[in-house]
Amino acid sequence: MNALLILRAAGLGAVGLAVFVAAYAVAGAPSRAASRLGRRGLRRQRALREPAWAQVEPLVRWLGVRVSPLISDAAWSAIDRRIAFAGDFLGLLPEELVALSIVSMALGGVAGLLIGPLTGLGAMLSLLCGPLGAALPWIALSDAASTRITQINRGLPYAVDLMALAMSAGQDFPGAVRQVVSKSSDPEDALIEELAIVLQELSLGTTRKRALQGLYERAPTDAVGELVGAVVQAEDRGNPVAAVLQVQATVSRVRRTVRAEESAAKAGVAMVGPLLLVFLCIMLLVMAPMLMRITKEIQ
Repeated sequence: MNALLILRAAGLGAVGLAVFVAAYAVAGAPSRAASRLGRRGLRRQRALREPAWAQVEPLVRWLGVRVSPLISDAAWSAIDRRIAFAGDFLGLLPEELVALSIVSMALGGVAGLLIGPLTGLGAMLSLLCGPLGAALPWIALSDAASTRITQINRGLPYAVDLMALAMSAGQDFPGAVRQVVSKSSDPEDALIEELAIVLQELSLGTTRKRALQGLYERAPTDAVGELVGAVVQAEDRGNPVAAVLQVQATVSRVRRTVRAEESAAKAGVAMVGPLLLVFLCIMLLVMAPMLMRITKEIQ
């Protein structure tokens, strides 16, 4: 009996030692250095100016190295495209976004455990806050992508107009793009950043067609696709690009007007539900005292 207890204790000790060694090896492994190069590195540097994110970023980078082997190549590519569509959100890599989701889930679970006893929900609130915390980074990513696409669609007609005027005045296509970038009052605007990337690629010897195709890959909207297709087609056929840009500016303005009218029409339908709730609340406030008085008189 004593020998069996000794063997069992030795087995448990060996398992515990193995778990400790594995955990120590994982925790002690060096973290990947944060990239400071390229567009994503610039985004990371800007994000690190926020004190709160500067405190969390080393943990996210450290955990990202550990979860990287668990992400398949297809999932990595899909997440990377979503980050690119969002303007290189926080300068994160795909594995770092997954790590941020894990950290956010842990923080949500802890918050649920702390708040649960106060609300009477107990551990149930932690089970709700954990998945909600895990979803917050993805919601923020989608919101950033939507905001970026809106900025590009909103500013594209003015940018194309300015490019057409510059080319009509005798400048070439890179010079027209440079005019748009230099005259902008907000260098962090999504469209200005994308045009600056196009200008950099052109200055490095990239063909106009490839640079514009890269613009559409980073901002896959209908307006950008029409602009890229029209300019590339004009270049292939030898048509004047300035005239094509003027036509595209008019088309972009018409498209934006139609989009605004559609949004206004949808807003009227969307307001029916809230207005109905407000009407019901007003009727309840008006009718409740009358019903209470009638009930008392009947009694």
